Amino acid sequence: MSEPGRPALIPPLPRAAWAVLGGDFISAVGSGLTLPYLFVYAHQVRHLSDGTAGLVVASVALASLAGNPLGGALADRWTARRAVIAGLAVAAGGSVALAFARSAAGLFGAACLLGLGVSVIWPAQDALLAGVAGPAGRSAVFSVRHATLNAGLGLGAVAAAAVVSVAHPGTFSAVYLADACSFLAVIPVLARVRLADGGRQPEPGTSEPRSQAGGYRQVLRDKAFVRVWVLTALIVTVSFGQFQSSFPGYATRPGGISTHALGLAFAADTLTVVVAQLFVLRWLAGRRRTTGVALAATAWAASWAVVIAGGRLGGGAAAAAAFVIAMVIFAVGETLFSPTMPAIINDLAPPEAAGRYNGLGVLAFTTGFLIGPVAGSAALAAGPGLFAVLIVACLGAAAAALRLSRHLPPAVNQVESRAAEISEPLVYSDGYDRMPDDPSAHLA
Repeated sequence: MSEPGRPALIPPLPRAAWAVLGGDFISAVGSGLTLPYLFVYAHQVRHLSDGTAGLVVASVALASLAGNPLGGALADRWTARRAVIAGLAVAAGGSVALAFARSAAGLFGAACLLGLGVSVIWPAQDALLAGVAGPAGRSAVFSVRHATLNAGLGLGAVAAAAVVSVAHPGTFSAVYLADACSFLAVIPVLARVRLADGGRQPEPGTSEPRSQAGGYRQVLRDKAFVRVWVLTALIVTVSFGQFQSSFPGYATRPGGISTHALGLAFAADTLTVVVAQLFVLRWLAGRRRTTGVALAATAWAASWAVVIAGGRLGGGAAAAAAFVIAMVIFAVGETLFSPTMPAIINDLAPPEAAGRYNGLGVLAFTTGFLIGPVAGSAALAAGPGLFAVLIVACLGAAAAALRLSRHLPPAVNQVESRAAEISEPLVYSDGYDRMPDDPSAHLA
């Protein structure tokens, strides 16, 4: 039971939202089976050089540069659900191709296919989640999604660690085939989801195909969205973009910790997100979303400060503990960011352009994921100096987030404080879902 006047810890989202989130969790388990091992698979199992294997991994992200805008456009043209289903089918094909690829060309093609499918899914699914949750549940649905995504990835990674072995190449093929099955398993889940229609103004991403007038030019004319895009790309570059590149490189070399200790630090991040996400969402209720973004950037600045301190300890248990603490703080930043920026993007989006707004919004994440590792790796020789720069950049991003509030409508910049008022659709014998406030419901 929640306290009077406070939102419940578990948000009362519509059934359709929980169905989409459940499907996302299934595919996340499959991704967790394979994502940490693509480099190992290409290098040690298929015997590619270090550089070539690294390019195979990078090709997954590079495919997103095309896939993110494509997924957004397809969500507006076909509806978000159909775009997600198409992306799931393509991603499954990529995973199957990886399972049987032997040559460098085969691995590149399969990785690009997987990356294209996943990058189509992300913006279309964001539009779908925003639509089924409605304006009253957008912060909540993206918050829950971040928790379930981390839980699925973590569960998959643990399962893969117990199964895969370089000495038995067939185990890698098996997990890639399992990954393909996880994508395909979501398709019937989405096909059965009932979406609100009933003749009222449709929610973004859930209606029948709409006009494409303006295309992406329409989105780029939205000055508030462009500000959000630039800030998102900056934040991802100096946070998530360093999480899987500069941080492990620094922690295991100048920091002096073992790969086992590094794994514990990453596990601490995942566990913190899963445990803390809904508590942070409840704390954010009624506050400005830009405040949450600013606090997230500040938390990441603090995490990089602890990384610097850990690097000065010269290895051992104390350094390992410092890096674990840094990742716990980093995870707190994630829990502040997930209910805020995606919800801002979707509240800015008009219904006819929800997919395209999400396509470009996700592209900002992709841009940060690509630039961050490249810039971080180039500067890693500077040691703690890199993280000092990241601290300054994070604090600058926090200040920019607070300034962004001047350019957003108040309704767009508010974390929902009355999530309990989210209404379930009513299902009628004609097969449509109608919200209780739909006037046509009284005529059924």
